[in-house]
Amino acid sequence: MNSVLRQDLDYILSKLSKDETTKFAGATVLITGCAGFLGFSFMHFFVQHARRLGIERLIGLDTFILGRPPWVEQLEKERPELLTVRSFDVSKDEIGAVPNANKASYIIHGASIASPTFYRRYPIVTLDANIWGLRHLLDFYKGQALKGFLFFSSSEIYGDPDDQNIPTPEEYRGNVACVGPRACYDESKRFGETMCYLFAKEYGMPITVARPFNNFGPGMRLDDRRVPADFAQCILHNKPIEILSSGRPTRTFCYVADAIAGYLKCLLHGQYDSFNIGIETPEVSVVELASIYKRAGEKLAGYAHGVNFSKSDDRDYLTHNPNRRCPTIKKARKLLKYEPEIPVDAGIERFLAFLIEEKEKGYMQ
Repeated sequence: MNSVLRQDLDYILSKLSKDETTKFAGATVLITGCAGFLGFSFMHFFVQHARRLGIERLIGLDTFILGRPPWVEQLEKERPELLTVRSFDVSKDEIGAVPNANKASYIIHGASIASPTFYRRYPIVTLDANIWGLRHLLDFYKGQALKGFLFFSSSEIYGDPDDQNIPTPEEYRGNVACVGPRACYDESKRFGETMCYLFAKEYGMPITVARPFNNFGPGMRLDDRRVPADFAQCILHNKPIEILSSGRPTRTFCYVADAIAGYLKCLLHGQYDSFNIGIETPEVSVVELASIYKRAGEKLAGYAHGVNFSKSDDRDYLTHNPNRRCPTIKKARKLLKYEPEIPVDAGIERFLAFLIEEKEKGYMQ
């Protein structure tokens, strides 16, 4: 296993209390979107620590619309008695036909394309996963003894907040366009949250909603076309970093190990609520992020290029793109004891170190 990934998985476990880890004893965990960016960390975490957590089964479902990554087969071979992976469209296929799905104690619904480049390419698929996929899961599990159901919403539901609502609290209602290139993702996430609220209220389901804020790190595809992946690809291939905007928009970037710890706490919360999961500081511009990548590349890989500005060939690349995105995590800190600790520069170094090790082992071109 990649040394950075191993350290990350141990770090995630260390962020969970003893009371939280014991809740997994004897559990079957079902993950939709298991082959995606966050699915990568979830799947590796549960396989790596299954015995310590006492997990009996792990079920991974994915359409593999963007391809079946090699690590999926590797995990299957490593723990065939634990892990079952199926090519499955949660918006259309019968969940009851999946072996042991009816025994699931915990559901993680992460089946949705999250990269703007790809959800604009597959808008209906994206909408279906967030609406019909979610509805099928809720209908199937509403009468069963679930311990936790995690729905991945998004910080995109807030749209482009005004300065008075940054940092953005969970109570902010959003400034979102219902028509446009991002609407298939943003609005289906908002409607998904409505469904979660109603099913939790009507059937007492233990549904918790997570709203991710700009996660990055191992598991992110280099062709993801979001900025952290684009910049990492430039470093790895020793090419100039290319910025396809003014570089002024700002974000807070949360390293994936901190994010996964937060999502697991959401999953184990066991009751309806919604939480921002991310890191509050620093708020970094795209230009500043490029500089951090450049310094990390120089340190780790002898990177010797600069930063170029150009324009995307995708005419919708910047349409409805928020100018600032920064959460307040006071609620998650208070109720979940969620406390991210990995600063953006350290996270970028870890991400690049992971990729360099993968390349040296011949796992990527």
